[in-house]
Amino acid sequence: MLTYLLIIGAVYIGILMFFSWRTKKQIKTSSDFMLGGTKIGVLIGLMTFAATLFSTFTLLGMPDFSRSNGVGAWIFLTFSDAIMVFLILWFGFYLRKRVGQSTYQGMSALLQKCYQNKTAGYLYFTAVFLFLIPYIAIQIRGVAIFLVSAFPGFIPVWGWSIGIVLIILIYSELGGLKAIIYADALQGTLLMIVVWIVAFNCLNKVGGWETLFEKAARVNRDLLSTPGPMGLLSPQFLIASALAILMIPVTQPQLSTRLVIMKNYNALKKMATSVGFFAMLVILPTIIIGMYGAIYYADASTADFLGGVLLEEQHELIAAFIIIGLFAAAMSTSDSQLFAMGNEVKGLLGLKEDDNLWPIRVVILLFALSALVFSLLSSDELVLLARLSFSGTALMGPMIMLGIFSKRPQGVVMIVLSALALFIFILSNLGWFPKHIFSLRTDLFLMMALGFAAISNFFMLNPKNKG
Repeated sequence: MLTYLLIIGAVYIGILMFFSWRTKKQIKTSSDFMLGGTKIGVLIGLMTFAATLFSTFTLLGMPDFSRSNGVGAWIFLTFSDAIMVFLILWFGFYLRKRVGQSTYQGMSALLQKCYQNKTAGYLYFTAVFLFLIPYIAIQIRGVAIFLVSAFPGFIPVWGWSIGIVLIILIYSELGGLKAIIYADALQGTLLMIVVWIVAFNCLNKVGGWETLFEKAARVNRDLLSTPGPMGLLSPQFLIASALAILMIPVTQPQLSTRLVIMKNYNALKKMATSVGFFAMLVILPTIIIGMYGAIYYADASTADFLGGVLLEEQHELIAAFIIIGLFAAAMSTSDSQLFAMGNEVKGLLGLKEDDNLWPIRVVILLFALSALVFSLLSSDELVLLARLSFSGTALMGPMIMLGIFSKRPQGVVMIVLSALALFIFILSNLGWFPKHIFSLRTDLFLMMALGFAAISNFFMLNPKNKG
């Protein structure tokens, strides 16, 4: 496998360097560097959005999550992603309308403009920093753990993690967002091919679809229904998760940026519909792999399960492609989010087109180092950590949507409520605040309360919209 890996890895890095060299020549202003310089079409828009959305946890986290919690994991993501397509269309239209012809400087700066209050931007940036840094970290940690399993005793987890971060920084700092977008297209293609090859191999070894679920039922019948063997996938968990995933295009800057830089709204509509189809295709095989793991790796650790099904049971060539695909997935999501946070800082600082980019490069470096440290300290529960990230940023969703949809400044009420909800959510996850409020999960209660507050605020300050 090492020979295959070196050859495929060299080709992959060569392609990345070509992308970086090509886009570096086109960088004339800070917007060229931070926003890609030009509008993007449907195909590239689909691949960069999907690659950023479906990251390392899709191939590493989702199969293991399905192995432990059963087919309810399909509801956890697929139903939520299907609804998200409609939100992309709705929110994307108003976001692009609000931005207009001006240069997009990030959601933080846009919220400051919408609310005519700087606190709104800083609150949003705080939430993004607190919850996207862990999400970047799980990309790094997921691949590092997998590489340790692939090459035991060669390099420790921290060594792989540092290497991944260095490559991400070098590539993104040279070519800017446009180079990242090109890399996304390559990563999305690799992810789709790799995950289906593994799934087909699992189906072939177990004896087909019907046999897969029959054998899974013999192991544990709870795998075929919710809330699953561990009781995690309760109605409240699934509803709260759906709301968190629904808010991803609204609250996560790497995705809202891609909505803005689409060529036109018609291209955005086609891209959103395609993302929904892509979601179905990429999540379905993870259920197959997970059920296969529940049958043959029921008592194995996460590392042993992933190492067995993704490496040991695959041909050396396929295993090498899987490793490169996972690395590409981690790189795609991580550099997109680092860049998005850099753009948020650019907007908050009010930097102009011709300002020096070094402050932003330094900020991106600091974010990357923070993610590296967190990756070394985090757990191996990739899906649950990803959900935590989605839920934390989702709390900013009602405030963002109120600011984007309303034509009048909203005052400080929504800002204060959002800040309070964020504070309570953090305390709850630290174990310093109850996990439930009035029999509802704390995150679900907070989302419902903020949603009600935003709707009430909208109609009170925009009375002509009633009815």
